[in-house]
Amino acid sequence: MLMVSELFDVQYGHSLELNRLTQSSQNKGIAFVSRKMGDNGISAYVAPVSGIEPSPAGILTSALGGNGVLSTFLQETPFYSGRDVAHLTPLKELTKQQMLYYCVCIKSNRFRYSYGRQANRTLKEILIPELHEIPEWVSEVNPDMYAGTNSPAMNTPPTTLDTSSWLPFILKTLFDIQKGKRLTKANMARGVIPYIGSTDSNNGITAYVGQVAIHEANTISLSYDGSVGEAFYQPAPFWASDAVNVFYPKFEMTPEIALFFCTVIRQEKYRFNYGRKWHLERMRECVIRLPVRKDRKPDFDFMKRYIKSLPYSSQI
Repeated sequence: MLMVSELFDVQYGHSLELNRLTQSSQNKGIAFVSRKMGDNGISAYVAPVSGIEPSPAGILTSALGGNGVLSTFLQETPFYSGRDVAHLTPLKELTKQQMLYYCVCIKSNRFRYSYGRQANRTLKEILIPELHEIPEWVSEVNPDMYAGTNSPAMNTPPTTLDTSSWLPFILKTLFDIQKGKRLTKANMARGVIPYIGSTDSNNGITAYVGQVAIHEANTISLSYDGSVGEAFYQPAPFWASDAVNVFYPKFEMTPEIALFFCTVIRQEKYRFNYGRKWHLERMRECVIRLPVRKDRKPDFDFMKRYIKSLPYSSQI
């Protein structure tokens, strides 16, 4: 093991205030890195600052405080940084895989810090593995495997949604809605079948179980208790908890169409809460509005085209 300062030159960043800069677009601006925990630390894109050169690509940034303390990222384009962001420049040539590995190593020390104990004085002293201690699998990982994931499936700009002409449809006319089934943690076996619970993240998956799946793939799960109204497309067979209902389409549903429906269905969640549950009977009678064709039937082709035109849809 060695200290961070033995492998990286650690310096304070620009310490700029975002509210004093001119914000720009991603295509025209320069990345502004803050103490943000996600999005590679980038909170905005800004216009060039007179008299201040952006830091070069190929170095690490690490948050020295805040909720995202020690959030560490490899910056692949020139950038500016905000307050309490350290710049780590490697003292020897490192591969992209090695740089990303050290991001994880540094971030794994965040449990040592809190609001009252920042990392500004001790980042340099954090211990990380030496180069020869890096596992072999690190060099075998393709760091560019997700390149292009922010590209749309189609090269046409998204169509503007004009909902004024959309018509109402009752959910039970579009889907056969079935209940999930209770499965306690004590009875869960370890396995690979997704267990869909009442959560608002991770596509609804709260565990993987060894039980036989009770619901088919190419359906939509919708929680009616807990995280009420969270709808997710399920591409594989799964087990749904008793807080989740499952939508079996009465039409030919593609992943794109399912994602369109998930968004529309979520718009109804404000109507329900812990005291007024979105139980099965209410769900079947619930009305949503959809784009329609000239014959006043749902325009599934439009739904598919619209989703494919959005960024990230190339990964569906």
